[in-house]
Amino acid sequence: MGEVYGPCQEQAGERAQPAAVAAPVRVFVGVKIAPEIARQLAEFAAPLARSSVRRVATDDIHLTLVPPWNEAFLADAIEKLRGVAAGFGVFWLSFQRITYGPQPRRPRLLWVDCASSDDIVALRAALLEACGQTDERRFQPHVTLARIRSDGLAIARNHPIDQPLSFMQHVEAIEFFQSPPQGGTGYRVLASLPLGKSR
Repeated sequence: MGEVYGPCQEQAGERAQPAAVAAPVRVFVGVKIAPEIARQLAEFAAPLARSSVRRVATDDIHLTLVPPWNEAFLADAIEKLRGVAAGFGVFWLSFQRITYGPQPRRPRLLWVDCASSDDIVALRAALLEACGQTDERRFQPHVTLARIRSDGLAIARNHPIDQPLSFMQHVEAIEFFQSPPQGGTGYRVLASLPLGKSR
């Protein structure tokens, strides 16, 4: 990144000093799953503890709306996201099924499929635009519980997990998360942004 200069003009014979620019951090936007639901979902992944998987910590269970990107201007990003959130109403998130995905024959995740409502699709599209991000993949709302490192088919055969769910969460805010540095663990909530319209 090139040098960024402040608004003051250079005086004769003086050279402007570069303004401080924060190092970009890895961030994303999502919905933090309510603690009581997260605990119940985490129990489904418990049988995989001794397998070649990396389970998501209960406190980190979430649904991603805008995938990770590098952001240097956190305050600006938060204000943009706040504006989007204020224009959307609260909604119900429906957890429909826990299974292996994204492809049954090549399982890489243990995840929970969630209903793709008009509310969440429109909210995601507006958030992507506000963040200046794009995602050409078909949006399939889901909550990841474990990432399979290897031998996905064998793990799925040895630990068959495929059943309907009936959990519902009333979503009243979205979260702006910071991912941990490489080798680290745990997501940090940089801001919780209330949805604006009551229903």
